[in-house]
Amino acid sequence: MCGIAGCVGARDYRTVNRMLDALPHRGPNDRGIHTHGDIVFGHTRLSIVDVALGHQPILGNGGSVGIICNGEIYNFRKLRNELSSKYRFKTKSDTEVILNLYREKGPECVKELDGMFAFAIFDGDDFMLARDPIGIKPLYYGHYNGNLYFTSELGAMSLAGVDEAHEFPAGHYYTPGKGFVSYYQIPEIQDSLLTDIEETSHLIRETFIEAVKKRLLADPEVPVGSFCSGGLDSSLVAAIAAEEIPHLHTFVVGMEDEFGDVSDDVKAARIAAKHIGSTHHELLFTEAEYYEALPIVIKELESYDPSLVRCAVPCYFTCKLAADYVTVVLTGEGADEIFTGYHYMKHFPLDKLNMEARRCIGNLHNINLQRADRMGMFFSLELRVPFLDEAMVDLSMKIPPELKIREHKGAKIEKWILRKAFEDTDYLPDEILWRYKVQYTQGAGCESLGEELAHKEMSQEEFERIKAENPKATINSREAAYYFKIFRKFHPQDAILGSIGIWTGFDFEEERERVKGTVDGDLKHDHEEEKKRKAA
Repeated sequence: MCGIAGCVGARDYRTVNRMLDALPHRGPNDRGIHTHGDIVFGHTRLSIVDVALGHQPILGNGGSVGIICNGEIYNFRKLRNELSSKYRFKTKSDTEVILNLYREKGPECVKELDGMFAFAIFDGDDFMLARDPIGIKPLYYGHYNGNLYFTSELGAMSLAGVDEAHEFPAGHYYTPGKGFVSYYQIPEIQDSLLTDIEETSHLIRETFIEAVKKRLLADPEVPVGSFCSGGLDSSLVAAIAAEEIPHLHTFVVGMEDEFGDVSDDVKAARIAAKHIGSTHHELLFTEAEYYEALPIVIKELESYDPSLVRCAVPCYFTCKLAADYVTVVLTGEGADEIFTGYHYMKHFPLDKLNMEARRCIGNLHNINLQRADRMGMFFSLELRVPFLDEAMVDLSMKIPPELKIREHKGAKIEKWILRKAFEDTDYLPDEILWRYKVQYTQGAGCESLGEELAHKEMSQEEFERIKAENPKATINSREAAYYFKIFRKFHPQDAILGSIGIWTGFDFEEERERVKGTVDGDLKHDHEEEKKRKAA
């Protein structure tokens, strides 16, 4: 993984260099900058593949074309073999494969890439920018004095002095001649295609196992691990990875109460890790450590949205733990979106459930994927998300909703068909495979800490004042105002504020209203029901 920054339209080496100064965590192993005419490309590198020979920018054709890329291309070896008869490769890097594929097929080359990426290519005076289909890797852009600036994070973007910072749209590429071109759309719903449980289970199992295994790609000396919270998603990822990696490192975080009892995720993760035979690591953080981490999380997350911040704190601790042992880590992000795993979805009309799932997948780049990227990269840790493999997303839109949410032992359970697909396979014990879903913060034991702190530190009057003084910002609670106050210390620029929801077209408050039942009613009700079932 890497950080990229660039300018098109001026030889603004100084600004691009300053932008790279803001991205050392995204690439601690190497740094490069190159000018070509009125184009400046810069890159910071976290070595995953081809440690010795992957310096970027990578140039070709005598220096007339070049590329910088943040990402991993999982089918790069296949593409390299297809191109090797025509192009001489100087490295074993997947990024050089993109460059030569572009030379062969032009901007449409993005359609052949299987991976997560944000890259820029110059070709003489021409150039292109591109971002992966779902928006796993970040990319922002803006204009100043008629010049185009782009980079991986909003904090670096602010150094370019742009009036407005924009998120580069997922599944698009850009060229000066064509503008923004959509090369990928989330597949249309065709959920009458897979109605047979056995056939669907078989397809899910084969497709997902392949999605996990391809994401184990790395040089031999680069260790790969997996999050393992004890929930279905990360535990399943870890179980499949453990087949390929002996003594796989797995990670969980949580809290301990005053009686010495650890949080639910820690308990469940111990069961999962023992079953798959992983080398398991735990981090128990305290309330004081939570509060100490909170401003760091808000700064690096580049958001003040309460729901995003709450989940980012345990993610921060998990990444902190994992970075001591591995460079690449697999996560379960995306499972709730493609298999309708959120609690509120159990109360959704069935005929609208896949439409809601499709909408959620399209918004991931603004929410969970931003959280995963920023928290991982802060610790120079690359997070990979097998549930968001294109084949998995495509498959999910063909599965009818009645197979996603279904009754199990007298109650509705989410992600039913995913659980069924791995039943009787011994990947996971039944108590983990059919474990009731809990929110990240709930499982870690810290779901209310931020809200409690905000109500302690901020009065209702200060909340009203902050809300009135910042009409562009979405601030509808004291918790949001408290986080916003911290956010503004690190990101005072209105250009950056605007890109948090306003100029990207994403409305956090609308999202919160859609899932209000999850946090206000349904979750508490379902949690109580689960307690009753356990007691019985």
